[in-house]
Amino acid sequence: MGIIHELPVELSNQIAAGEVIERPASVVKELVENSIDAQATQVLITIQQAGLKLIEVNDNGKGISSDDVEVAFLPHTTSKISNDRDLFNIRTLGFRGEALASIASISKLTVLTSMDGKSAVRAKYSGNELVKKETFARSKGTTITVEDMFFNTPARLKYVKSLHTELNKIVDIVDRLAMGHPDISFRLINEGKDLVWTSGNDNLQQTIAGIYGRTIASHMLEFENSDPDYEIHGFFSKPDTTRSNRSYISLILNGRYIRNFQLTNAVIRGYGSKLMVARFPVAVIDIKMDPSLVDINVHPTKQEVRLSNEGHIGDLISDGIKRRLSDQNLIPDAVKNLGRKEPVKTVDTYKPEQISFSDIATIAKISEPLSTPTKTIEPENPMPNEQPQPMETSETFETPMTGMPIFKDPDHLKLWDQRLQKETESKVKVLNSEPQAADTKDSEPINQEEKSGFPDLRYIGQIHGTYLVAESEDGFYLIDQHAAQERVNYEYYRKEIGKVSNDQQKLLVPIVLDYPNSESILIREKKPVLESIGLYLDDFGQNSFVVNTHPTWFVPGQEESTIKEMVDYVLNDSKISVASFREKNAIMMSCKRAIKANHHIDDREAVQLLHNLTKAENPYNCPHGRPVLVEFSNKDLEKMFKRIQDPHDTRESE
Repeated sequence: MGIIHELPVELSNQIAAGEVIERPASVVKELVENSIDAQATQVLITIQQAGLKLIEVNDNGKGISSDDVEVAFLPHTTSKISNDRDLFNIRTLGFRGEALASIASISKLTVLTSMDGKSAVRAKYSGNELVKKETFARSKGTTITVEDMFFNTPARLKYVKSLHTELNKIVDIVDRLAMGHPDISFRLINEGKDLVWTSGNDNLQQTIAGIYGRTIASHMLEFENSDPDYEIHGFFSKPDTTRSNRSYISLILNGRYIRNFQLTNAVIRGYGSKLMVARFPVAVIDIKMDPSLVDINVHPTKQEVRLSNEGHIGDLISDGIKRRLSDQNLIPDAVKNLGRKEPVKTVDTYKPEQISFSDIATIAKISEPLSTPTKTIEPENPMPNEQPQPMETSETFETPMTGMPIFKDPDHLKLWDQRLQKETESKVKVLNSEPQAADTKDSEPINQEEKSGFPDLRYIGQIHGTYLVAESEDGFYLIDQHAAQERVNYEYYRKEIGKVSNDQQKLLVPIVLDYPNSESILIREKKPVLESIGLYLDDFGQNSFVVNTHPTWFVPGQEESTIKEMVDYVLNDSKISVASFREKNAIMMSCKRAIKANHHIDDREAVQLLHNLTKAENPYNCPHGRPVLVEFSNKDLEKMFKRIQDPHDTRESE
């Protein structure tokens, strides 16, 4: 007896469902696409427990005839294609005939439909088995209710993510479909609360505003480009409005949301060098083309397609964006990019200030070896009540990296200069005498094993406003000033962020942040992670948040950009841990407050930076892993200048 047999219909449908129905969002996508194909102008989606308990899609489309209801839930049945020619000229979103059968096979499904708005039919399915069919009444259109997803395939439930994640996927699908069909009103309700609601007035920019927020939509530029085969139309953000990933770029092909790496890159290419590195625009690109030039039938979900002349379509997109940008004034808004100028109300607490090297008093002679510890050097990063005060004045405060006081009163600065000059002269005398063991009993060593080989550096000068030159007994060194200060800053912020203190600075004018509905859900889920470093976001409407306070260690004038970058971290990595989040923010803050390349500093600033570097736990690399300094040994120099001769010929010259 043969062992090959035909699979039961129920089992084959469940297997097909494994490809088509990956999660609740897949059900929403298939049902809403059917509503669009039915020429609906209003689509209402209602869900409970992120779709696992209930998904209901109600539309005012053409409806299904009573005779077709049962046939529609059989595998591979469709009204969209009849022959192979239709397969290569698809003008609808659905055509494979798998969706309804697959959905019914793993859920309890009810369909209620009417074609004339008078008589209707209602059919109930359980695991793709027809339970009941009866006449009913409803207005023209169709309502499909899906309950208890995966009730008969519980193994599939272990692959379902958290409710927040699944809800986020559903919102994202509805957002993309709404942008592909601005002439249809979409409304998504979760647990009785509206998440998406578009007007359906065929205005793409208004649809974008309902999804990404009015602020982003109002600053987007409209463009178009075409040739005899393709029509390109869309909106894209100016270069000063960007995101940290490509997910804000939506490609709509003949009303269908698609993913295409080459076309996404074409959008980015249109900006040329106007985009910052690792930043991506917000864009909605609508592509119209002859259906015969695209093959939709390459993937069960139909999001990946095969295009004819893909490179040419990319050129139309990038050229259209480039031309549109060419006639724009792209000077960034200073208030938007540099921060608010209004006064702020602060709490009475220790607040690290922006380093101002030009105000730091002279601390040593240029030839002084900076790494030799002495008792005259003040402990680094003391708290205000621990720092010896040269004057009793409220006009004195400290820089966070150096522990050095900065004075607004020139007389106070002069007195401090005199004191330091005496200490420096005393220190130089010690250094010029016989070497003695350093007295370190009053200081706490920081990872001495790692720093044991770090050289004693004597500052010489600066090259191109970017590199510092220093020497030691064994050779000379080039130091990347940005990487050096980034390392020093990082070790400071890593400790400050780790303290998670309650010290907050209040804003007189709160910062309001707008996000798409899908990302708002994830932000609410990740609030505890944000709060772990003292960032508190309060709900401010459907997809907006308001920030009234922020940690005191934020860089003045960069509050809003810093908060946005922090939120980007949790959006890009949904599994980010508290420790990883703090680490990322310490790196970000250290980079923001470091000296940049092509910035000329004076000798005092350079000496102070090298002094701070010698005290770092790891003075060799910046937090991104780049080297801080490189060495040219004395032997290297002697080889370069041929002071060390290769013994090619030992014979004496005649």
